[in-house]
Amino acid sequence: MNPAVQVRRAAYDAIVIGAGVNSLAAAATLAKAGRTVLVLERRAAVGGAGSALEIEPGFHADAAYDDIGWIPSSLVRDLDLTRHVRIVSSAMPVVAADGNDASLTFTASGPDLDGLRRLSPRDASRWPEFAGRVAAIAGFLRTLYAAPVPDTALDQAGDLRTALRLALKYRGLGRRDMVEVLRVLPMSVAEWLDDWFEHPLLKGALAARGVTHSAFGPRAAGTAFVFLHHQVAARPGAMRSGLRVEGGIGAFAAGLARAAQAAGAEVRTGAEVRRITAARGAVDGVELASGERIAAARVVSGASPRHTFLELCDPARLEPGFVHAVSRIRYRGAFARVHFSLDGLPPLGGDRASGALVAPDMDYLERAADDAKYGRASERPFVRAFVPTVADPSRAPEGKHVLSAHVQYAPYRLREGRWDDAGREALGDRVMDTLERYLPGLKALVRRREVLTPVDLEREFGLPEGHAYHGELALDQAMFMRPVPACSHYRSPVRGLYVCGPGAHPGGGTAGVAGANAARTVLADGAP
Repeated sequence: MNPAVQVRRAAYDAIVIGAGVNSLAAAATLAKAGRTVLVLERRAAVGGAGSALEIEPGFHADAAYDDIGWIPSSLVRDLDLTRHVRIVSSAMPVVAADGNDASLTFTASGPDLDGLRRLSPRDASRWPEFAGRVAAIAGFLRTLYAAPVPDTALDQAGDLRTALRLALKYRGLGRRDMVEVLRVLPMSVAEWLDDWFEHPLLKGALAARGVTHSAFGPRAAGTAFVFLHHQVAARPGAMRSGLRVEGGIGAFAAGLARAAQAAGAEVRTGAEVRRITAARGAVDGVELASGERIAAARVVSGASPRHTFLELCDPARLEPGFVHAVSRIRYRGAFARVHFSLDGLPPLGGDRASGALVAPDMDYLERAADDAKYGRASERPFVRAFVPTVADPSRAPEGKHVLSAHVQYAPYRLREGRWDDAGREALGDRVMDTLERYLPGLKALVRRREVLTPVDLEREFGLPEGHAYHGELALDQAMFMRPVPACSHYRSPVRGLYVCGPGAHPGGGTAGVAGANAARTVLADGAP
């Protein structure tokens, strides 16, 4: 044996690759069930894309995203998360403006109806019915997301129970909403909103939810499904999930790590997995970049499907059709993050507002997407800006603030130029100029900024092509087709290897759901 290769003799019941939110949820669920679990994280801290970032000393932002998404109450209860992290309701308003005179405030309950009535009495009168439709369909999706998708063969008792539960939930929608589900999911969000409303600002703000973390514009088919996916975590029309973690997304990941450790899991950072080892068609552990080998009966990967199967595994040992399917997963990351440390509170335009939305109408969004379609960063990007220090002043020195901007569309692959220092700074300038048009006076408050391009997001957090969800969220890459049909139930063709990241069902925007579902699948499978 090569003396440089160390072999760890003590086997674990399960090794979890990565310490992102889903991986930590999987580890905590397995450890709570009495399994011996080891979490291995390449970076020096837990959290993955859900990590904190320090713009400058004392100014702390959420690195890759700032909305925790849907946290099922069952997950909080099962993992006893309230002991490890503080999750509170958040009603901080977000203001959408058209850059002229019109603005509309959105709270955790949706648009301010008095403000909407001033813009369009017709739209205000139609809002309650629309909100009821959204709530019904999003409620059905929530039930669909809460468990592994049933196998279409329905040859297992668990699959039959899940299918029956989904059928009853679907039947409970009533005839009108049953038809609406089938009609709406394949639609473009633009067509759907045109059915209901007339005011461009309302439609632009809502359509932004249908293109978030997408390379598409609002007139692309299936974006109504993306809109509804994001409403699973929120009240109809809300721009955020309605939940906030004190200390930010990074604090949520740290709390999950504490919950996993309290249940008996071991968490190791600075431990990069180089390959997943297997013998006779079944996993038997992992090998680290250091050369250390660690034995385990199961391996649960929170990495992207591409990295898991085409880089950590040996593709030559996998069925060619499966390799082809994984290699064809669409990522097409098109978002960037720009963080600012500020000397004061920016002019957000609303009482106690915590954010601003630059999506004045659907044509604006479509033109921004058109730029990215041809390999250009958008000249006039869709920007969603949040100021977390409004609700949590501890994230900046007294009297100072942090602003984090989600920016679309910044394509991973540029037709001209590169995402080098020059490209990074050009994007930062464009975002700052865009925000200045809608938040006059912001530039004068900026102390420092940190720009994360899609290439930075891939390199730092393992987001393939900079896609936060480890794969485009579209109807043909959702549910029993996510990430590919052969492992849509978290099991892979390699015995003992499972997937648990946002590339698995139900996708990103759900905090720990894929991880918990994957862990339950491991437990249901019993001993290898």
